[in-house]
Amino acid sequence: MENSSSIPSKPGGKALRSSATAQYRKEKRFAFVSLTPILLLFGLFAFAPIAWSLILSFYKFSPLADQSPFVGLDNYVRLFHDAIFLKSLWVTFKFVAFTVVVNIVITLLIALGIHRVRSRRLRSVFRTVFFLPAIAPLSGSAVVWGTMFSDQGLFNLVLSKLHIPAVHWLSDPNYALLSVIVMTLWADIGYNIVLFIAGLDSIPDMYYEAATLDGASRWHMFRHITLPLLSRSTLFVTVTTVVSYFQAFPQFQVMTKGEPFNETRVLALNIYDQAFGNSNMGYASAMAAVFLLIILLVTLLQLRWGRSQWEH
Repeated sequence: MENSSSIPSKPGGKALRSSATAQYRKEKRFAFVSLTPILLLFGLFAFAPIAWSLILSFYKFSPLADQSPFVGLDNYVRLFHDAIFLKSLWVTFKFVAFTVVVNIVITLLIALGIHRVRSRRLRSVFRTVFFLPAIAPLSGSAVVWGTMFSDQGLFNLVLSKLHIPAVHWLSDPNYALLSVIVMTLWADIGYNIVLFIAGLDSIPDMYYEAATLDGASRWHMFRHITLPLLSRSTLFVTVTTVVSYFQAFPQFQVMTKGEPFNETRVLALNIYDQAFGNSNMGYASAMAAVFLLIILLVTLLQLRWGRSQWEH
């Protein structure tokens, strides 16, 4: 048997490999040159502030003080003895948990309703109508809703017409957080409706046609076809909504400023007040570091849960 090394290679094989290698190097060089400025800018405006905030969290830093002594972990120890911080942490989790669940349920139901509309023009009208509130600046929307929730505002005017006593929406501890939640849902559901509609449009009709021939009900089709095939869209919507609501700030600052009795003082507002109201940048930076860690952990848990669902 002849040695395999003596078998001649295909004509032009080395030239083709050389050309492919040169092309790969050009593409690699182009990607490096193109992405380097973007990564540098991203690092400058994203990672650098985070790193600087982490450094400040170990100092008793105030822009009004002449000195900024190093305090080590004192700022972090102080957090867990600060009743306002613990209260703001609880308010934040309560706001996020309730608002995210309600948001996803409402937006999925609305998206299902719009998806069943046969007329494309009418579907576009519905999408536009629901997405319009998301275009308006959140702070501006908060001003308008704050006016409607005032003692002489629209909602109390409607209650008076129904001979129902007026409600102190933004000053009553039982209604303040709920009022901000209502405003947040109104301003934010447009994004998730559009995302869910896109996910529903990507599901092939043949699955529903086969289920209809088998006599499946709408609930069974929703449970066994729509939800499983919509799982990736649902995970994306859930993660982005959770991160967004953890960072909620303008509506609380404009409508309640954390009152009454810190019942609406979310963590982002507490960090802002400590940093710019009390000029306690070091302590606020420690809060921000803990806040960042919480968001990262919640996001990783969601992504891990989503991957485990896909594997099963």
